[in-house]
Amino acid sequence: MRTLLPLLILSLATPALAQTRPGEPYPQMSVGERHRYEMDRLRAVNDGQAALARQQAIQAQLTVLQLEAARQPAPPLPSSTPYVRSPEDERAEREAATARREATRTAVGQIDDWLDRGRQQPR
Repeated sequence: MRTLLPLLILSLATPALAQTRPGEPYPQMSVGERHRYEMDRLRAVNDGQAALARQQAIQAQLTVLQLEAARQPAPPLPSSTPYVRSPEDERAEREAATARREATRTAVGQIDDWLDRGRQQPR
């Protein structure tokens, strides 16, 4: 009986505690004051988040600078000035370019002839 009575009291008290109204931070404050208090709290949270974002942006910039400083320098680019070629090489290059142009002209001419085949036939 001694152990049953405290258990019975505890089991009856638990549902009553579940029905209590949640507490407010300052119950004596008016609605406007609570609103101002909450807005100030949210501004403080926002300021903290903005400061963290600025700090992370600065850290990212520093990391990029450190990585760029540690990077191996790029190998020097080859000279952009063309080397001097012999007249025979120049002539061979001109002849090859002429042959390529002629081959292209012939191929394009064949395509044009094929596309124009319907126009040449009378209806």
